[in-house]
Amino acid sequence: MRSVPKTAALMAVAGTAALILSACGSSSNTSSTTKLKASQIPKLSATSFNLSFSAVKELKVLAAAGKGSIAAILPDTVSSTRYTEFDAPYLKEAFADAGLKPSQYTVQNALGSDATEFSDAQADITKGATVLIMDPLDSGVGARIESYAKSKGVPVIDYDRLTLGGSRKYYDSFNNQYVGTLLGKGLVSCIAAWHIKKPQVVVMRGAPTDNNATLFADGYDAVLAPYFTNHTYTDVANPAGTWDPPTALSEFQAVYTKHPNINAVLMPNDENGAPIIHYLKTRGVRPMTIPMTGQDATLTGLQNVISGYQCGTVYKPIYLEAQAAVALAMYLRAGLTPPSSLVNGSVKDVTTGATVPSILLTPEWVTPSNMASTVISDKFVPASQLCAAPYTADCTKYGISG
Repeated sequence: MRSVPKTAALMAVAGTAALILSACGSSSNTSSTTKLKASQIPKLSATSFNLSFSAVKELKVLAAAGKGSIAAILPDTVSSTRYTEFDAPYLKEAFADAGLKPSQYTVQNALGSDATEFSDAQADITKGATVLIMDPLDSGVGARIESYAKSKGVPVIDYDRLTLGGSRKYYDSFNNQYVGTLLGKGLVSCIAAWHIKKPQVVVMRGAPTDNNATLFADGYDAVLAPYFTNHTYTDVANPAGTWDPPTALSEFQAVYTKHPNINAVLMPNDENGAPIIHYLKTRGVRPMTIPMTGQDATLTGLQNVISGYQCGTVYKPIYLEAQAAVALAMYLRAGLTPPSSLVNGSVKDVTTGATVPSILLTPEWVTPSNMASTVISDKFVPASQLCAAPYTADCTKYGISG
């Protein structure tokens, strides 16, 4: 899930006239190494990536210079559809464009199981992975995997979620506190645009075990706090939080039953919001009546946006995140330090106090007015699917066409 202010870049490009690349994985890995001149090493930046994947193609020179394979492990298929619909195919495309053979990379999904994620990581390293890209289900399993990988000399890149208490080498994600800021500002904007009188707000949260959920909340709590303090809004309830949609629905129903005057919802993602919107429809709630936020730009979320049941959604162009992770992994596989132009920020591991060199990408707030120029233009969601009945008239209203 997901989607930390930027700081000065922390890492520097290796500047020797020639590099003989050294082993960085387990003793079972075998591969030849290739000498590279400093002038041959691509110097990508965090803004190099685009929908054509042209930047990662520049990394082909590193493919022959590296050793072993790269393994990417995604967490589940429930918290967001993004992992199967976008992350997995984008990672595979980026690996291939970077010059790796199919035998030199793998993309897996832990299917919501800590045990599976850990065993996948162990198996990958045993089979010759010299770099791991991992989106941890939670920090507990993430830290276990990173401790094991470190003992085998294998660097880990935290992907999308930071492992608290971990020992990863780098972190690749979107600016997740800014994601929360967009959610908060989106709700404020929608409350005004939908003319909500005396806003009675329920503030929903993601799973307490997910550091991203904490960062999201940091962002939107800061936006909403002044409105609660001056009593422009009423802070009705703050359920514990989850990334499980049925649980989110149960949390909301309990609050809504007790406070039927709720007329605004800070929702941290589309998946949690979808069953709640369906529930509100069954209760006779009409469009543009109870503003709700979202994240991940799912098909259902976008349809809820254009039909007037959701204010907007935070769009994180995952093709950028996938390419950035593969770029980091390619440098590490080749025994190189990623360029400072690529590692454009840092985040703090609040458990260990460590500062983690990071790639922090910029998310976007999507509403009906910019949907065509963002998610549709990026082919993140096909217009034909978005505008299928009964949403055809909504698309026509906002000038969205395939």
